[in-house]
Amino acid sequence: MNFVGKVVLITGASSGIGAATAIHFSKHGAKLALTGRNAENLQKIAKQCENSKEGNSKPHIIPGDLTNESDVKNILSSTIKQYGKLDVLVNNAGILETGSIETTNLEQYDRVFNVNVRSVYQLTNLAVPYLIQSKGSIVNVSSVNGIRSFPGVLAYNMSKSALDQLTRCVALELGGKGVRVNSVNPGVTITELQKRGGLNEEQYAAFLERSKETHVLGRPGKAEEVARTIAFLASDDASFITGANLPVDGGRHAMCPR
Repeated sequence: MNFVGKVVLITGASSGIGAATAIHFSKHGAKLALTGRNAENLQKIAKQCENSKEGNSKPHIIPGDLTNESDVKNILSSTIKQYGKLDVLVNNAGILETGSIETTNLEQYDRVFNVNVRSVYQLTNLAVPYLIQSKGSIVNVSSVNGIRSFPGVLAYNMSKSALDQLTRCVALELGGKGVRVNSVNPGVTITELQKRGGLNEEQYAAFLERSKETHVLGRPGKAEEVARTIAFLASDDASFITGANLPVDGGRHAMCPR
């Protein structure tokens, strides 16, 4: 797997799966453009990327809020200005909020969809001409929640289903132009996502413990495991894969309660 000379743009790169993905790509020689809302964390991740392999250049850092249309435009234009091209787009940024049809208000619904779907649509739309030029690829970070239904996170479930449909549709539209589009669908992965979504420390600990029973492999996943799959889908090793929603979930998508 070789990304030397390849330009990779990763959203939500300041923590979790995005940060792990940035570090993994850097080990394979990629030129990185990293964006996220936490500028301080982005700098820390950029330093790790720079140090991950001798001779690595420092990633291009573009702090921004993906719900701000001007920021999204700047993220793409700044990447092109810095590197002159784009080979891989990793739409990783996402948020989770708890709530059912009875408790999720429209403000919450809009907040989840604006980050998880609308911003992905906008950034992808802007990136497509450059990806066609490079015969590049897109990897969207979805969730097992896009494949299976879970109570208590309704807006999140819906947003990830929409992201999976976007993945398949754009794959159909761009395949003839040499651009591949896939998603990864992680199960429970050890990141800050659930805590940011409202779980306190005690609830999160119970959630991880419960994951031992809800995943076939008996544990939650690691961000690095998802990162390796993202890199595979973006690489020439996956040259005949497009339109796939690939579970990276320890078998959770196959589980059924008895």
